[in-house]
Amino acid sequence: MKICLECAEGGHLDEMLAVLPAFSSHEIFFVTTKAHSSLALADQYKVYFVRRERNVRTKPGVYFFEVFYMLKLFVMVPFILLHEKPQAVVSTGGGATIPLYCWGKLLNIVTVYISSLTRIEELSGTGKIVYPLADVFLVQWEALCEKYPKAKYWGKVI
Repeated sequence: MKICLECAEGGHLDEMLAVLPAFSSHEIFFVTTKAHSSLALADQYKVYFVRRERNVRTKPGVYFFEVFYMLKLFVMVPFILLHEKPQAVVSTGGGATIPLYCWGKLLNIVTVYISSLTRIEELSGTGKIVYPLADVFLVQWEALCEKYPKAKYWGKVI
């Protein structure tokens, strides 16, 4: 099975690397943001780098650039998916998660979201957006299953 692993750099990437052994018998490729922490992936795996997103939380007034960035991803992502033809997209969040899940649904690709271990009481913004799109939505705290009935708790994944 061919699987797209998607995450942003930093903590999202650390969490993806923690579950990477689960995909050892599958053909995988990464979609991630280009940063120092993610460049080493290209030594071992096929990687599609997307531009690093701006941090709109610390820079008021740059929402326009965030919207432009997201639109650019919505154009870029189908080319990656159509070229690679994965059967599943697994994400720990950030980066290109939202466009990948939207296109994944359109292209009949299974989508799996792994919510961060740091999300104890509430989902992240990305998690809330992709919750209805994900075929499998994993949380790492049982309490989240009460708020989000579709979520599944399989223990601490990371």
